[in-house]
Amino acid sequence: MSTKAAPLVHARSHVLQQRAERYFPGGVNSPVRAFRAVGGAPPFVERAEGAFVVDADGNRYIDYVGSWGPMILGHAFPPVVEAIERAARNSASFGASTASEADLAERIVACYPAIEKMRFVSSGTEATMSAIRLARAATGRKIIIKFEGCYHGHADGLLVKAGSGVATFGIPGSAGVPEEIAALTHALPYNDVAAVESAFDARPNTIAAVILEPVVGNAGCIPPAPGYLHALRELTTREGALLIVDEVMTGFRVALGGACELYSLDPDLITLGKIVGGGLPVGVFGGKQKYMDMLAPLGPVYQAGTLSGNPLAMAAGLATVGYLQEHAVEVYARLESTARAVAEGVAAEGEKAGVALTTNRVGAMWTWFFNEDPVANYDDAAESDTAEFGRFHRAMLDRGVWLPPSQFEAAFLGTAHGDAEVHATIEAAKEAFRAA
Repeated sequence: MSTKAAPLVHARSHVLQQRAERYFPGGVNSPVRAFRAVGGAPPFVERAEGAFVVDADGNRYIDYVGSWGPMILGHAFPPVVEAIERAARNSASFGASTASEADLAERIVACYPAIEKMRFVSSGTEATMSAIRLARAATGRKIIIKFEGCYHGHADGLLVKAGSGVATFGIPGSAGVPEEIAALTHALPYNDVAAVESAFDARPNTIAAVILEPVVGNAGCIPPAPGYLHALRELTTREGALLIVDEVMTGFRVALGGACELYSLDPDLITLGKIVGGGLPVGVFGGKQKYMDMLAPLGPVYQAGTLSGNPLAMAAGLATVGYLQEHAVEVYARLESTARAVAEGVAAEGEKAGVALTTNRVGAMWTWFFNEDPVANYDDAAESDTAEFGRFHRAMLDRGVWLPPSQFEAAFLGTAHGDAEVHATIEAAKEAFRAA
């Protein structure tokens, strides 16, 4: 692929954006898609295959968004497409139980021993808000601790110092969230054990749960400091609070058993999404049986969803998770080597060009922060030069490389990315840094 910065034609995408703006706020159905943080008009994607997406004007890009994570096996992975087609022939939804739900659950439990029982939902937001409701019921407490820059969906109580689009647009919270609800969530600095200890000391017997991304992905990729996750496990156990690990982004990506496997962590509750549905809408919350059995119809905690466990998502998930299980050794070795090559290769070109960059990576997720200092929490990430990132993003797009349109989002790749894509990306970055 050429990395020449010839102007790309986006005429068709421009027309589609104008039409979309008549129907959707900002012309989008999810804020980051608007490209407001990086400038320029967002291309409209028409199709994708393997490591590439193609826009409505026929421009082809190496994709490092991957539908925000789930395309770990590449776009339109044939076994996933075939599984969806087979399931669709029997109808897209029944509103009743199917065997495929337990089939996929068996595979998830095999990868996540901490999940003794689970429930499928249709989004990561549903998963996290349901896990928190369950934690409050289990403990009889109201307060939730989350971490600055961690995004757990757009439920009212979780939009307190959240990352993702909230960080991208510089919004401290969200209009429409009552103060009474926001007050039940305490946001603390990530990677700071002392801050969590102080919170428990200040509010004894009132904290229901600590929820976190074990590897932050929604303030850019920020790994946990050594011992940090296990310190949280010890604190929550000592204080009678639940530990909820949000693996919507890291699940099946940083390891077959996600961050729980990578860091040998045994939480009370886990939330999953994205990859579990093979690219279709899905979410999961699960954990210890004593908590999960509190859900209706067995217990007093109500949670429901008409399309939960829908057969199309189950089919796509079975094809994806099944492939990952059966080819785990080769898949995760390939993801590690490819992600290292592209992340370090681009960083090296930035260093040659005298660009201040900090690269954080865990497995096949990473961020190039335009920041000369280490990034260990949201405050560190917020010191990044977002204008410079925006220029870099536009320059890479012009050279056929599609990056997440925010400094505060992680990049992803899949098994479809190979040496040719890595080389083209590094060459594109070399030219982009020179052009800056």
